[in-house]
Amino acid sequence: MNKDQREIQRKLRILRHAEETGHINKTCRYYGVGRSRFYRWRDAYRKRGEEGLINRLPIPK
Repeated sequence: MNKDQREIQRKLRILRHAEETGHINKTCRYYGVGRSRFYRWRDAYRKRGEEGLINRLPIPK
């Protein structure tokens, strides 16, 4: 398992935990993740699945 796959699995674990407990705020505090970041991950996962959770370089302006 490479670094990207581990990161995807971590993000999925956080998303699933929030879904199971129903407490996004508590989940974010437990895992040390900001809520805005959590919502970005959740939206990306809903739109593109696991591919949306891959870390990408920012697009230059």
